[in-house]
Amino acid sequence: MSETVLLEYEIASSIERVWHALTDPATLSQWMFFETDDFQPVVGHHFRFRGKASTGWTAAIDCEVLEVDEPHRLSYSWATEGLMGHHRTTVTWTLVEADGVTRLHLEQSGFDSQATQEIGGAKYGWTHQLNQLKTLVAS
Repeated sequence: MSETVLLEYEIASSIERVWHALTDPATLSQWMFFETDDFQPVVGHHFRFRGKASTGWTAAIDCEVLEVDEPHRLSYSWATEGLMGHHRTTVTWTLVEADGVTRLHLEQSGFDSQATQEIGGAKYGWTHQLNQLKTLVAS
């Protein structure tokens, strides 16, 4: 059985600005624990996130873009090593704008139900990063 991490945020910013923060490599690198210089929102594109030395976590995450519906939905695979060995999950962003606020839904699915440390780490990491995203793009 697999587990999913789900987070919902409301960001006082346009959907276009939030989409840009999710798809522009330089902007991604500002709010995430990771950096990338090769992300492109194109289905089938392979890219890599690298942990920043300043975070103390320097692993690499190999990804492939699975779905792009600008500016409403973005999905990519997320493959890395954890305590239970190699695992692959799927990160999906869904955006909806209403009344000048963008509702951002994050889903990371496919965790092994036994991978409690990875699930906890994902919840902690995404919560921290999404707070940074919210600050970065807030109007």
